[in-house]
Amino acid sequence: MHDQPTALDDYLWPTCSTPRCNRQLWITETGRQACRPCEDATSRRITELPTLFRQLNTAAALMRGARRIGGGSSGSKTPPIPPRLEVLALVGPGGVAARLRDIEDAWRNALGWTVAPWRGSPAQAVPAHATFLANNLLWACSSYESVGQDIDDLRKLHGECTAIVNNERRPGRVAIGLCPTRTDNTLCGQPLTATATSHRVRCATCGTRWETLGEWRQLRAAQEQVLAETAGVAA
Repeated sequence: MHDQPTALDDYLWPTCSTPRCNRQLWITETGRQACRPCEDATSRRITELPTLFRQLNTAAALMRGARRIGGGSSGSKTPPIPPRLEVLALVGPGGVAARLRDIEDAWRNALGWTVAPWRGSPAQAVPAHATFLANNLLWACSSYESVGQDIDDLRKLHGECTAIVNNERRPGRVAIGLCPTRTDNTLCGQPLTATATSHRVRCATCGTRWETLGEWRQLRAAQEQVLAETAGVAA
């Protein structure tokens, strides 16, 4: 004699709505949209995003400060750090700040709140968006039906930032001009190199270092001065 089917046979146990998870929820997670492990991982990623953005923004600032070779009479002969489009895309319009803002706006809409206020530049906005998401993550994982996709989007965004910051796609070293340091009125002139992921430059000959964004600008200015003096002598 076969056992008669019961209502339990047709019951579909609730699962986490995150696309890459979909595991069955614990009894204590009944009613939630996302499981606690996904919430914990997302919380860590949100917390790390402002720091990752600051590191990316530093590299992007170096790129913006370099002028292209052969750009006419106003161009510089100092080779620039090559622009990395994936870095500029993350720190510019449509980048990290905009992607976090879109998630915040969706959550605010679901809560019946007004859209996120304007928070200034991306550097100012990213920490503010991250704070909002961190403060409301528990609600989203508990009650917001679309949170699974948002969790996956935050995972992808964090992964893109981490891959660049950790040099998983290392761009290699490139020449950025000659060392402009003078010792006893003698120009060093040693070729300098740098990478797009770091603003630290050191001359192997005289040992001069440029380790901050302000010092990088000083290096560029000194190189331009040497080029101007050289051009004046040649004329």
